[in-house]
This record gives sequence, C-alpha cells and structure tokens, in this order.
Amino acid sequence: MEVFLGVDIGTASTKGVAVAADGRVLARTQVAHRTSSPRPGWFEHDAESVWWADFREVIAVLTADTRLRPAGLAVSGIGPCLLPADVDGRPLRPAILYGIDTRATEEITLLTERWGEAEIARRGSLLTTQAIGPKISWLARHEQEVFAATRKVFMASSFLVHRLTGEYVLDHHSASQVSPLYDQRSRAWDVGWWDELAPRIQRPALAWANEVAGRVTPEAARQTGLPAGLPVTTGTIDAWAEAESVAVRNPGDVMLMYGSTMFLIAMADRPLSSTSLWPAVGVRPGVSCLAGGMATAGSATAWLADLTGTGFAQLTAEAAAVAPGSEGLLMLPYLAGERTPIFDPRARGVVAGLTLGHRRAHLYRAALEGIAYGVRHNLIAMGKAGIDPKRVTPVGGGTTGDLWTQIVSDVTGLVQTLPRETVGASYGDAMLAAEAVGAATAAQTALWNPPTRRIEPDATQAARYDALFEDYLELYTSTAPLVHRLADRVSDESTMTPNQGR
Repeated sequence: MEVFLGVDIGTASTKGVAVAADGRVLARTQVAHRTSSPRPGWFEHDAESVWWADFREVIAVLTADTRLRPAGLAVSGIGPCLLPADVDGRPLRPAILYGIDTRATEEITLLTERWGEAEIARRGSLLTTQAIGPKISWLARHEQEVFAATRKVFMASSFLVHRLTGEYVLDHHSASQVSPLYDQRSRAWDVGWWDELAPRIQRPALAWANEVAGRVTPEAARQTGLPAGLPVTTGTIDAWAEAESVAVRNPGDVMLMYGSTMFLIAMADRPLSSTSLWPAVGVRPGVSCLAGGMATAGSATAWLADLTGTGFAQLTAEAAAVAPGSEGLLMLPYLAGERTPIFDPRARGVVAGLTLGHRRAHLYRAALEGIAYGVRHNLIAMGKAGIDPKRVTPVGGGTTGDLWTQIVSDVTGLVQTLPRETVGASYGDAMLAAEAVGAATAAQTALWNPPTRRIEPDATQAARYDALFEDYLELYTSTAPLVHRLADRVSDESTMTPNQGR
C-alpha cells in the first residue's frame, strides 16, 4: 500500500507518521531528545545528533513494514531557527532556536535603529526574539569565525530537505519569519537588506510547502533506507504543519497549540499588520496569517511536576477539584520571558496571593489559568488586528484530558472543537506530501481529520474570569520594573547551572 510519510522535529521530540491516501494513520513513532541551554536565555539543537539522527531513527520505524510503500515525504520542524553551515551544507555550530532564545536582544535594538521600525513593519513583522535577522547579526558580532565560514543558513525542515535531496530551498512561510530579510508584500527576499546583513551567505530558493522540492538522492537513500527518487516537499515550520493537520486554512480559523509553548495561528485572506503579533505568509499561495506565541506552557506545567515530584495525571485530578480562581492564587507564566503580545524577554514568572493553606493543586491550577489568560491576551491582540475567530481548534499534547482546554474556553469564552486525530505536525506533513505528488487535493485532505467534540465555555464562570484577567494584566504592569531589575541582576551575576530543557 502506498503511504505518505510525515516527520516533524519538535522542541522535545521528533514524531513521524505513515498515512494512507484516505488519511488513515498506518504507522507512527516518536523519539525524545533534549534541548541544550548552554547559558540562560540560550536554546540550541545539534543538527547532526538531534535533527538528522532522529530523522533516520523515525524513518527506520515507519518503513519497517515492507508492505507500506512510501510515495511522498514531507518534513517540518521548530522554527524560525538559525543553523549556519558551510558551502556544502555542513553545520558550523548548533542551531539557534526560535523566540525562546533571547540572546540577540541587543541586535534587535541595533537593527531596528538601523533600518527603522516603520520600514521593517512595512515588510512584515517587527524585530523580536522570533526574528532570524538579529540572530544572524548576533553571529556576526559574537562568533566571527563561524560567520565568516557561513555560506548557507537552514531551519530544521530545510536542513533535512538539503540532506535528503541536495536542494537549498526554503518555503515562503518560513522565509517570512526571516525578518527583516523577506518582504511579505512581494513574497521575495529583500536583496538589498540581505546583502547588507549577510553578504557572503547564499539566499535559499523559495517555494511553497506543498510543492516538491527535490527527490531523495542515492546517498540519502543509503543512509536512511528511503527509496532513491522519493519526492520530498519543501517543508515548513512545525506550527503551520500542525495547522494543516486540522485544516486550519480559511479566514477566521484559529489554532491553539498546547505544547511546551502555547502557539496561536489565525488565518486571514489578506495581509494584516500588528506590532504585538507576528504577521506571516501562509503555507499556501494567497493565504496570510497572524501568529502569537507564549514562551512557556507545557514546559511550565512540567516544571511544576518535576518540582513537586508528582505525575501529570495526579496533578490534573487534584487541580480539577480546586475552584476556579485557585483560591486567590494568580500566576504570570513567564518562566522563560514572554513573547507575544508583550515581547518582554526579561519578564519572569510571578505567583501572587500565596498562603500557608495553598498546596500543589492550587499552584498547578493557577499555572493553567495563567496560561489561559495569556491566550486571551493574544486573542484580544488578534481581534484588534482584524481577526474574527470563527473556528478555534486545539491541538497538541496538552489537549489530553479536559481540564486545561476547559479552563481556556472558560477564560476566553470561546468554543473549541477537538479533531479526531491529534498526531500533530507530522500528520499535516503527510497531507502536504499527498497533495504535492497529486494523490489528494486540498479539499480531500481537509476531510482527513474531522471534528469530533466541542468544548463549551461555562458561562457561570465568565464574570469571575473577566475580573481575574484584569488582575493578570495589572500584575504584569505593576511587577515588571522589579522583575526586570531582578532579571538583569541574575544576568550579570548568576552562576546558576543552565537548565538543559525538555
């Protein structure tokens, strides 16, 4: 039977699926890995020992059943990130990851002053820790030998495509996050700014995520066991592949990704502007979108589970027995700074209202509620930019069980519709692979993963959560000056052992 393979490189693991032309998942696997953090605020992946090694391990499992014949392959991965490589595509250092890596804050300021906020915004997103341009500038300023040797730059998906096919190509969506070097109006590289910032680095060719980028070379076939000549799509960033997996493609469609971070994507039929979110080009021609991302979500709940030595199932059951509002606890979940909509890498977690009567269940529920307030904050920013949410689809590991998703619906007042499959980005990759080789149309893949259950907001909690949301906003503004001083002091003086991440 012909199958379409999808492989996604995530922050904490790599997942893969083999999917039939009717959308049935015939094989799946997952490989855990760790994200290194050599210094506070730095997050990296080694492309060889994480991306390529994981890919080969996943493919070995997916192709073990010889009755399943690969007909197409698509890959996705964390992004935007920066992997500098030499002219042959060999990595020169570990990849610098997406917005959770905050090392380039000074470069953000310098480049914004250099080119002007208005001109940068006219091309796409303002410069934040999510942007690749400042990370390239950081490399030029702080690792000059590496920068001098760099001739190609990759994200997780484009690195795998290059390793498999020899093609140096990036999809338009990923390129739109190489701010400010891609112009979202013309959907092309800004050659002048690229040559000024990265004069010796080749610009990747541009293509759409559902187009074939190349075919598996004999050498890649030898290393992976894939058939030589197998079509490989251009690939894209994981969150957008996950949006594809649940057919979040039409104006007003919104995806909430409950993962290590919380990520939001809202679709639009025209380019939108925002200074508190990330405007981007869609995965498909003619589609635009706005994205938001919280720096911690599942990573914050995992931190609490580790801290208390308690499993998720028990913590969830205990937190479900705590009344909404966590009996007076309010938490800012900014344990790794915060991305949208406040763009504050020096933000930190705050728990307000602690008493001797509070237990781990209260803290856990307060964390879930704090993340839900962050979701509401992002949705308000999307509304101001012109998004009217018509369909909200939750995805990711955090959708398991009902507590977290119910809290988010209660806090936001929005219905969420759970899909049948929650495999994630790798499933969206398989959809894109099937479309790229002509085995299915976009209309057909949209039916692969129908909705199965609705999460309705509890109207009796609306007033309580409205008030707590206002308290959440005030807690940030009132504590930010002190928190920033503390963050600066730790940055200057800390000897803390770096967290190795999940």
